[in-house]
Order: sequence, then C-alpha cells, then structure tokens
Amino acid sequence: MIQADDIHGKVLYEDAEHTFIWLGAESKYRKGAVQTMQYLIIDKGRGVLLDPGGVHLFSRVVTAVSRFISVDKIDTIFFSHQDPDVSSGIALWLGITNAKVYISELWIRFLPHFGIVDMERMIGVPDKGMDIMLPSNSRMRCIPSHFMHSPGQFGLFDERSGILFTGDIGAAVFGEHEETLFVENFDEHVSFIKDFHTRYMASNAIVRRWTENVRRLNPRMIAPQHGAVYKGENVETFLNWLSELKCGLDYMDTLF
Repeated sequence: MIQADDIHGKVLYEDAEHTFIWLGAESKYRKGAVQTMQYLIIDKGRGVLLDPGGVHLFSRVVTAVSRFISVDKIDTIFFSHQDPDVSSGIALWLGITNAKVYISELWIRFLPHFGIVDMERMIGVPDKGMDIMLPSNSRMRCIPSHFMHSPGQFGLFDERSGILFTGDIGAAVFGEHEETLFVENFDEHVSFIKDFHTRYMASNAIVRRWTENVRRLNPRMIAPQHGAVYKGENVETFLNWLSELKCGLDYMDTLF
C-alpha cells in the first residue's frame, strides 16, 4: 500500500542537475475515474511534465508540481497518447505555462477538441520517434509503442536516469487500498495487469516486438501511467511476461 510519506510525490532518481519524480497518488478521485500517475523531470531547473492528466486532476497536479519547481519553469509537456485521462487538461496547462507539447503526429488534429487555440506550440512526434534534448544536453528518446493500446503511442526514455515512462504499458488496475508505488511481488501483481493487457494490447506480435526494443534500452525502471513502478529484477520479469502474452487479435475468434 502507498505510504503516507509518498502520497505527495517521491524522487525516483536524482543527481546534481537532474531529477525524475513520481508526483503522488490521487486516491480521492479513484471512485468513478481511472487512477492515473503523473511524473516530472527537472533538468538544470527546467521542467518536463509527463501525461499530466484530465481536467479534474489539474489542481492536484499543479500543487504536486509546485512542491518541486515553479510551474512557469515547465518547458515541455509529453503526452504518450490521446486518451482524455492523459491529455484532456491540455488547455489549462497551456494557459499557465509556455511549454511545448509533444504528442504523436497522428493526434495533433484532435487536440482542438480539448479547447486548444494555439497550435503553434504542438509538436507532432513522427512514427519512428525522435529525441528531445534537455538543458544539460541529456537526451530523452520518444520510443515507438504503436498499437500497445493506442495506434499512435510513445514511451519516453530518460537516458540520464535510465527510467522508461511507458504510458499505458505495464498499467495495473488496483482495487481500493491495494495500490503500491513499486511492484513488490510480480506473481501477485499479475492479477492487476493481466486483464488490461489482454484486452488493450493489439497482439502478441506487437508486444513481442516492443519488448525486444525495450531490452536494448536496458531501463532501470519502467514507470507506467497507471498502477505501480517496476524496478530491479521486476523490469526483466515484466518484459518476459509481456513478451509471451496472448492478447488482442490473438483472441479475435472469441471477440466476434
């Protein structure tokens, strides 16, 4: 269970110039809404916000960010994909920051439906991915994750910390009082992730290709948008499990 000391955020990596932060839990919004997690990277005093979430979470995430950095120092907002639990608060964030927004180029033309007026700040990430450079000259890599829930999805690999933010990949659906910050026992954790991945991932061929690419990155942590963070041996354990999972089109005959 998430501890009281962690509810307002926890530093997952830190050095003299660079910090990767989990921004806490929003348990008071759990009923009737999808549980989400947001992350903040601070590099030489400038901020990168990952999947800041929907409108109803805006005030909580602003408060969480403000514990670590002034909101007006956020230069970059990264959206892993288009879902409203990821991006429906975008107009509010553009109103209080000068940030540029990175999202799959597949979804750029849908953003005005969330109330966006200034499209000049939108940067479409091409299907093959791209790099985003930070003030310290550290690199973040947009990792193609297409059809891993969304037809246009990216993870973000922060090379300096070794943390891979994966959006909905690795997501867990917890019951009340069951959530943890880190995956503690993977065998027990499978019950929280299996149904979601079986239905929302496109096929075993897709997930196997993705896991092969991720292994080349050798991440020290995998940080999804829902559920709990994988670290240590649970990173490889999760990749092994996912690579063997039958999902999506593998069950086409049972769905139609």
